[in-house]
Amino acid sequence: MSSQYECLRPDHLYRDIFDVDAPSDTAVGRQVWPCRPGVFIRNQPAPPSVEGAEHPYAGAIGRELVVGQFGLVPPWVKSASDAKLRSTKLVNARSETATTSNNFRGAWLGAQRCIVPMMAFHEDDFRSGKAVSTRVARVDGKPMGVAGLWECWTGAQGEVIVSFCLLTVNANSHALMHRYGQPGSEKRMLTILNEGSYGAWLNAAQPEKAREFMRAYPAEGLTANPIEKKRSAA
Repeated sequence: MSSQYECLRPDHLYRDIFDVDAPSDTAVGRQVWPCRPGVFIRNQPAPPSVEGAEHPYAGAIGRELVVGQFGLVPPWVKSASDAKLRSTKLVNARSETATTSNNFRGAWLGAQRCIVPMMAFHEDDFRSGKAVSTRVARVDGKPMGVAGLWECWTGAQGEVIVSFCLLTVNANSHALMHRYGQPGSEKRMLTILNEGSYGAWLNAAQPEKAREFMRAYPAEGLTANPIEKKRSAA
């Protein structure tokens, strides 16, 4: 399970790569992990139409950057405390079962798709017998856009939690990502989108069309390196 990743740095990459402004919320830090704030990119909601007025969006609807909690909060959750507990386990969504999962079905069928921008994500390598935290990034050093789903939960007292998760695909046969994860478990990897498919992923009209983007990123385009732990001062 990929439960930690690195946000974009420097900030101009948000505009250069994803055509959105960098986040202004100071709560969004360099590293993101479950229940912490992160950012995702989605299509801007179309404004209400006014009879007789020309629609301001003649072409494709623009994108927007949204701050949300990492870890999806399904709309059926009853309380904010329950939302916090459940969301830590809902940071990843299996793309194969997103349409049938009670947790993710509404977001998938409701076309609540998003792109999560990141420089790298972290995985545990157990091949030595212990967990070795490993940083996975693109070989060329460019940012990654990972396919995700977003949700907006409203509680009985008016509380609002905007949240998101990362979609994953099977990686049992992947030349790089099959190394990571618990021994004996199915290997999974984040659904890294090709740069040219960002708009098509967000704008896919039908859920089955969106499923075409659920495929593994080529191993030769990724690099993985153990994360060195900082030594404490003597």
